[in-house]
Amino acid sequence: MSKQLESVDVLIIGAGLSGIGSACQLRRNCPDRTFAIFESRTNIGGTWDLFRYPGIRSDSDMYTFSYGFKPWRDASSVADGAKIRRYIQETAAEYDVTRHIHYQHKVISAHWSSAHKHWTVTALAGESGEHVTLTCQFILSCSGYYDYDEGYTPDFAGTDQFHGPIVHPQHWPDTLDYRDKRVVVIGSGATAITLVPTMARETASLVMLQRSPTYIADIPLEDPTAMRLRKWLPVAWASRLTRWKKVLYQIYVYRLSRKRPKVLRHFLLSEVRKQLGPDYDVKTHFTPNYNPWDQRLCAVPDGDLFDAIREGRAKVVTDHIDRFNREGIQLKSGQQLDADIVIMATGLNLKFAGGVEYQVDNKKLDFTDRFIFRGMMFSDLPNMAFTVGYTNSSWTLKADLTASYVCRLLNKMAKCGHSTVTPRMIGSVEEEPLLDFSAGYVLRSRDQFPKQGDRLPWKNYQNYIKDFITLRLGGLKDKELEFR
Repeated sequence: MSKQLESVDVLIIGAGLSGIGSACQLRRNCPDRTFAIFESRTNIGGTWDLFRYPGIRSDSDMYTFSYGFKPWRDASSVADGAKIRRYIQETAAEYDVTRHIHYQHKVISAHWSSAHKHWTVTALAGESGEHVTLTCQFILSCSGYYDYDEGYTPDFAGTDQFHGPIVHPQHWPDTLDYRDKRVVVIGSGATAITLVPTMARETASLVMLQRSPTYIADIPLEDPTAMRLRKWLPVAWASRLTRWKKVLYQIYVYRLSRKRPKVLRHFLLSEVRKQLGPDYDVKTHFTPNYNPWDQRLCAVPDGDLFDAIREGRAKVVTDHIDRFNREGIQLKSGQQLDADIVIMATGLNLKFAGGVEYQVDNKKLDFTDRFIFRGMMFSDLPNMAFTVGYTNSSWTLKADLTASYVCRLLNKMAKCGHSTVTPRMIGSVEEEPLLDFSAGYVLRSRDQFPKQGDRLPWKNYQNYIKDFITLRLGGLKDKELEFR
């Protein structure tokens, strides 16, 4: 059984941070365009509704992680999941986009017809699994790049022998009681360093077990610049100025990591030594074997992780797992870690474009054959854009620019009477991987992603200033962008 919904100009896939931001930008910049949002879950918020593990928070500062059109007003520079959810909900209500959301609509396919110049999108609706179809002129996919259904769990030997629960943070059980329990958290990324100081307040013991260390930076929970500016300026102005200060600082740190990695490495490790003291083995537990920003830097607000370690509420063990047993985990060094609960903070599985099957004129589309245009559209694919944020800065900075650029395209199409816009590659382009990043979740799934080129507009520079000039201020007269 199938149900046909009314046609719209734009379909947004996903009602998370990017999807709601894109819908608001449509309301601001393209008020005459009709749109709908298909969301597979029952709530708004995306990642910030799915993840409910203890202490979940942003791993970027909120001045850049918030929308450019809605300044962050809270005093906290790093926000927990509940605050971020409320911020997204408030924004959706402010721009009246909530009524456009179709919850429990999981998009499974999208077919482009060159003859009719529109997309036909099919979704599974509700618990009944009824097929719902909708036609639209343009698709803006805001589904992120990871698998919402299942996180990454390594295949460790003996997990079936362990007597306690083994939990992945992506699907945290509401009933999990870790008070006065022995807990081992496996991992060293943003999720692990968030869980450890939060859980350590109530556990009998807590070990962060890592195979290799991650660079960790201590940041203030409240930004001093923002606090000073708020004494003299309206909150909105202070937030915007702080946002640009943060942008410039992020770019500076990233460029330093590329040009003078040893300098940044020395600074980060010296700050860890200040926190943990001269007797702590920083070389073993906090000195990675790669340069800063080869993988994402992790941030701890007001040094909460270091406090937990210093006070003896948590400790770090750097080793390899040999196998699980009934009492806990046997390490390859021979050490045994006894545990009542094991948390697998082992990362994500990536899934490009939300696993939707795309077709063009009844031919299945393989994104790995395509080059990405301006970090959002695809070679020879009409009327479709995909939102993916920065890996070296806040996700929302790029999501904002993507939505703004799509709005400009839509307005030009309406003004000039065009029905399609398609990136067309002219001349030769050398192929490069889209995500030039050595994080495990990227390396495991790199072959699922489209390619980028070695020149504009086919190269994604991961630089907000360059993108701001090109996507927000630059013109739309691009010889490799075909309007018809």
